[in-house]
Amino acid sequence: MNINITKETRTIVTILVLLVTFLTLASQTMMITALPVIQTTMHVSLSNVQWLTTGYILIIGIITPLSSNLYDKYSNRQLFLVTTGIFIFGTILGSLATNFLVLLTARILQACAGGILMSFQMTTMVTIYPPEKRGTVLGLSGLVIASGPAIGPTISGVILHFLTWRFLFILVLPLIIIVWLIAFFYFPNYSQKKDVKIDILSVILSLTGATLSLASLTLYKQSYLLAGLALIIGIFLLSTFYKRQLHLPQPVLRVQILRVRSFSLLTLIGMIAFMVLIGTEQIIPIFVENVQGLNSMQAGLILLPGAILNALFAALAGRYYDSHGPKHLLYMGIFLMLLATIPLVLLTKTTPSWLIATAYLTRMIGNSLVFAPAMSEAFKDINPPDISHASALNNTFRQIAASVSTTIMIVIADIPYSFTLGTRLSIWFTVILLLLMAFLVRTYLKNYKINTDQQN
Repeated sequence: MNINITKETRTIVTILVLLVTFLTLASQTMMITALPVIQTTMHVSLSNVQWLTTGYILIIGIITPLSSNLYDKYSNRQLFLVTTGIFIFGTILGSLATNFLVLLTARILQACAGGILMSFQMTTMVTIYPPEKRGTVLGLSGLVIASGPAIGPTISGVILHFLTWRFLFILVLPLIIIVWLIAFFYFPNYSQKKDVKIDILSVILSLTGATLSLASLTLYKQSYLLAGLALIIGIFLLSTFYKRQLHLPQPVLRVQILRVRSFSLLTLIGMIAFMVLIGTEQIIPIFVENVQGLNSMQAGLILLPGAILNALFAALAGRYYDSHGPKHLLYMGIFLMLLATIPLVLLTKTTPSWLIATAYLTRMIGNSLVFAPAMSEAFKDINPPDISHASALNNTFRQIAASVSTTIMIVIADIPYSFTLGTRLSIWFTVILLLLMAFLVRTYLKNYKINTDQQN
């Protein structure tokens, strides 16, 4: 389903959707280096204040399933302008927030828009470019999806060094307004509305089930019984949601896509890569600020080289994938991430900043080598009519996985008497994830080699 639009129009669409996705995803993690500051100024606990980032990721994950139906129900122009407008409203509210509840509400509004825009961007990129450019195109998409969250903490670190946390919203506002204005005058219609009825019960099941399941990870501190009950009810609701989609003529999500082996396996690999990325970039700033006494700008600068190289290698990985396939990229990426783990599991109060920065940038390079080809490979066997649903599923699982990762790593880091020991243990959690990723990659590539040999 390639759309007949001019090269110039396609360029405008590409720039706008990538830019707005970058801004929403950078906003996702800009709060990371601000958490200790907000924790102090608003007098809230670490487990509560971390919901400004974890909650953002969670909401993106649970709102994204709606994006496939919204993409079909409304024209692309309507959906882009309205959703970007919601993000603008959330940003304004955040800049004016006077208490933690209002600030969290602002973040939720931003996340609702971000979840829809991220899938909108992926669906658009796959739709308006021919299949032979898919690796390069999804490499660009992967660059934005990975580099947006990666650069967010660095940007916020610099801002917080000179200004208050409110400017994390104020400085984003003019950029997103400019995008909206350009889109209002130049964003074309390249999709047709369809007669789609959104199943409200499915929406309720999805939102409630995902929220309860993920909230159970932090509820255990109040009550093991309450946490267990939330998890059981959440899983039951999500199972009911899944079964309901199989029988609806117009499902909120075409979960049958999960039966496509390449999609399900590569989506799972991408999920794990994102869990490692988001979890690592969340825990390191908290460690260097709370344990080593660095300020938010110094914490952000430690992450900066990794963010830059992650973006660079994501673009290169997309081009390499188009010519050579996923095998070498996936294996090299896992190796680099495991190698970077060595200094991270030995962190102490006196660990040099340059060593932490080097380990982090190595891990980020490795992550980009896995994430870019995983995204491209996941869509290779998806039929064109199912692209919007596949994008929604891919983004939903990845964001929920990231929310789980950040919550688990914060919980682990907070358990021992020493936050240093807790940070090491949370990094060991990512080692387990990487070993699981290696197993999944090996499983997929075995079948990939068989299919390639048969085609030859």
